[in-house]
Amino acid sequence: MALLETRNLTKEFGGLQALQGVDIEIAQGELVSLIGPNGAGKSTLINVITGMLDSTDGQISYAGTDLVGLDPYEITQLGIGRSFQTASIFPGLTVRENVEIASFATEHGSFSVNFFRRRDSYGEVQDRATELLDTIGLDDEADTAATELPYGDKRRLEVAIGLATDPELMFMDEPTAGMSPQETDMTVELIRDLLDEWDMTIVLVEHDMDVVFDVSDRVFTLHRGQIIAKGTPTEIRDDPAVREAYLGGESE
Repeated sequence: MALLETRNLTKEFGGLQALQGVDIEIAQGELVSLIGPNGAGKSTLINVITGMLDSTDGQISYAGTDLVGLDPYEITQLGIGRSFQTASIFPGLTVRENVEIASFATEHGSFSVNFFRRRDSYGEVQDRATELLDTIGLDDEADTAATELPYGDKRRLEVAIGLATDPELMFMDEPTAGMSPQETDMTVELIRDLLDEWDMTIVLVEHDMDVVFDVSDRVFTLHRGQIIAKGTPTEIRDDPAVREAYLGGESE
C-alpha cells in the first residue's frame, strides 16, 4: 500500500487546468523527485496535497486517510511536512526560536500569545530544536537572528522548520535553488541523512538534474499539469517525452 497516493487529481484556476488527472503513488522510505519545466504545475501539486489549495476534483490519500477538505495544520499533524521554494522564516526571531515555534504550533494546531513567555516550560520543544539544529549544522548559530544568516543557511533553517513538525513524509521545494556548489553538496548530504537516519519519505522538487539523478529512487515528470513519465533516473534520462518537455518547456 502506498504511503501517499493521488487519483485523478485536478486543479482549475478559472478556465485554466493547472493539474489534469494527476495519479501518483509513493511508498514509505522512497525519495521521489518531481521535475518539469517552469509552469508545469509542480508547486500547485504540492500546495493541493498539503491543503494550501483546494482541489477541483480527485482523491488524495495519506496512510489510508483522505486528505481532501482538511486544513493545512491538520495535514501537518498527520505527518506531512514541507519546505518552501523561497525561505519562509521569521527573520526577527533567532534560529532556535524559529524551530521552537514550528514545533510548538504543530503540537497545538495554532500559535499561542503566551508562547514566548512560557516556552521555557516546554522541555520537549527545546530538546527537539536542539536536535534539529545539530542535524542541519546550525547549532552554533542557535542564538543568531535568522535574518543575519547567509542564504544557504536560511534555506537549511527552512528545512529544520519543516522537520520540526515531525513529518513522516517531507516535501522539499527547490532546496538547492540559489546555492553555491558547496552549499548544494551540504544539502544533498542532509537529504541522505534524512533518508538513512530518520527513515523519512521525501518528495523533492528540484531543477538541478545532477541532484535529482544522484538521490532519487524514482522520478515523476510533470508537463502542462499532467504526469508524462515515471521511472528510475536512468529511465527518465532516456525518455524522449521528457527531453521534449524540457526542450519546449514553457515559462511561468
